Amino acid sequence: MARSGKHTAVRLLYALSTSSTSTQTIPSPILLQRHTRLFSAGSAARLKEEKDKAAWWKESMEKVRNIGISAHIDSGKTTLTERILYYTGRIHEIHEVRGRDGVGAKMDSMDLEREKGITIQSAATYCTWKDYQVNIIDTPGHVDFTIEVERALRVLDGAILVLCSVGGVQSQSITVDRQMRRYEVPRLAFINKLDRMGADPWKVLNQARSKLRHHSAAVQVPIGLEEDFQGLVDLVQLKAYYFHGANGEKVVTAEIPSNMESLVAEKRHELIEMISEVDDKLAESFLADEPISSSDLEEAIRRATVARKFVPVFMGSAFKNKGVQPLLDGVLSYLPWPAEVSNYALDQNNNEEKISLSGSPTGPLVALAFKLEEGRFGQLTYLRIYEGVIKKGDFIHNVNTGKKVKVPRLVRMHSNEMEDIQEAHAGQIVAVFGVDCASGDTFTDGSVKYTMTSMNVPEPVMSLAVSPVSKDSGGQFSKALNRFQREDPTFRVGLDAESGQTIISGMGELHLDIYVERIRREYKVEATVGKPRVNFREAITQRADFDYLHKKQTGGQGQYGRVCGFIEPLPLGSATKFEFENMIVGQAIPSNFIASIEKGFREAANSGSLVGHPVEYIRVALTDGASHTVDSSELAFKLASIYAFRQCYMAARPVILEPVMLVEVKVPGEFQGSVTGDINKRKGVIVGNDQDGDDSVITALVPLNKMFGYSTDLRSMTQGKGEFTMEYKEHSPVSHDVQMELVNSYKATKASEI
Repeated sequence: MARSGKHTAVRLLYALSTSSTSTQTIPSPILLQRHTRLFSAGSAARLKEEKDKAAWWKESMEKVRNIGISAHIDSGKTTLTERILYYTGRIHEIHEVRGRDGVGAKMDSMDLEREKGITIQSAATYCTWKDYQVNIIDTPGHVDFTIEVERALRVLDGAILVLCSVGGVQSQSITVDRQMRRYEVPRLAFINKLDRMGADPWKVLNQARSKLRHHSAAVQVPIGLEEDFQGLVDLVQLKAYYFHGANGEKVVTAEIPSNMESLVAEKRHELIEMISEVDDKLAESFLADEPISSSDLEEAIRRATVARKFVPVFMGSAFKNKGVQPLLDGVLSYLPWPAEVSNYALDQNNNEEKISLSGSPTGPLVALAFKLEEGRFGQLTYLRIYEGVIKKGDFIHNVNTGKKVKVPRLVRMHSNEMEDIQEAHAGQIVAVFGVDCASGDTFTDGSVKYTMTSMNVPEPVMSLAVSPVSKDSGGQFSKALNRFQREDPTFRVGLDAESGQTIISGMGELHLDIYVERIRREYKVEATVGKPRVNFREAITQRADFDYLHKKQTGGQGQYGRVCGFIEPLPLGSATKFEFENMIVGQAIPSNFIASIEKGFREAANSGSLVGHPVEYIRVALTDGASHTVDSSELAFKLASIYAFRQCYMAARPVILEPVMLVEVKVPGEFQGSVTGDINKRKGVIVGNDQDGDDSVITALVPLNKMFGYSTDLRSMTQGKGEFTMEYKEHSPVSHDVQMELVNSYKATKASEI
């Protein structure tokens, strides 16, 4: 092939030379050589241009970091982000979270966030530090807003786990760390609040190793603690850093204090030893007793962190403006750039085969919509671009819906402000306006049909009945509920078929309170709220047979359908909550009615006979039946299925399942007895009791139904010194006396409605 190409070139050059000089019949060797050289130089230039383009993309990608900041409530995430934005020049003055000046932190853009001093929505921003572009998502710490953390981690390449130097590793720290593991996110740890009374970073480091199973070591040592906290010693570069200026913006490098040299040597040896366990290259030098340079150690930390085998631990106090700049340097040095992280898509054209995405801007466009917001100009969709380039005015394809949409406006977000851009390439996080989609949709340029794996969405655990006070505001009320549902997958809206009330469901009391408050503020709709309802479930405990004939004759075509079979329980916690199997051999029931029978059983399982809640973990098997050539219809068989289910349901000995919460209570030691007694009174099971300094940390499994108003009771029991967090654990069967109580109250409610 190559040889024939070469001959063609020679023949072409020969023709050129003969046409220019008619007398010369043999091509001049010099002319030939010159033309061949020009020919090869052109292709080489083209190759060089392609190489330069690839190198430029790679260089620009290497200077991008996508990070999230996650932690337990009140560990200082938003305060840390505020300092990062200040030092990188994105904001020009610092405001605190519970803003006494009436401004509040930049990333808490919602009025509710500023009032309550908590983060409700994850906010995206970007900044530049030492020529690197850092995209940051500040996430909530409260367990009720856990979906915001899930959505952020899904699209990030690295994360900072903030730990409080006094509180240590707390329950939500464990939840967030579990989420980071699920999405395989490399992380740094930052021990914050070293200026506070009782700060002990070494205790926190040991807790991270034992509770979070982190293979971690400190890369910094604090110079003093509590009121005497002055600066940090970098164990990699062996330098001391002090932070001067009104807001700690001047970083002064100095020699290590002489009284700390032995501690620094000991901690550096520990750091090298921990990395040697997971990095073979450093282990060779360590075992051979060779001196380890700063650059070798930095490279080894990077390799181990990107491979998720090691978590470097940084220290500081965001509130006192100390330790933030070295943490930013650590983000650049140790966290991966987009192409270093393996991202996979599912090829819908090839039976959902896993495809590894190159992360290159030259590939086909693949982007994930991971968060939606209703902005002033319509729906704002946050996109993480995994491959390819997106430009303003481009047409993109929504793989989930099959729709083709135009990108009218492309922006980069800075909390609730935006900056228009013309294009964005792989590795970046941007937002688009006017694109109609749902959270979790994948967009491509139409050349491929890939979807990104969906995010893990937890089931809601609590419900409230809401209704607008005035009939006129019904339109705005439903508009608000529709918007919140699209923005937040854990927020569900349903209609109670019996009472006709609108039921909203979510992750907890605070979650639902925030939404009711947002309906009032953002849509000016006053809503009446019913008593919180726990989302019970029902399940059966044994097999029961059914044989039901539905027969109705009212003149003209009647109704006729007979179904026979059995229901049996599926194991609690199994992946499918309802199974239907057609075991009929032959044509006792025509096949076109089977779908209606399944629909009837599914509908019946939506409301159990005990307390009217959905029945889960149930398998329905259809073994026989009968039909009539004239009177049988889809409706007849659907009704036969519903009545058959109700007929055999009580024979299957149903039980009520209630949501059980994992509750962690932290109280001073002297209140331990009364708090433990109160948990037992609430039918809780204590599963752990640890000491944390003078405090007792009690871990218990408590039914959610017994946890209403617990925060008020805990405050009165502990003189306001106790605090607690809770998260959903599982649905488990209630005791017999509780079941009888629930059934009787349900019957009484039904009777009063008649």
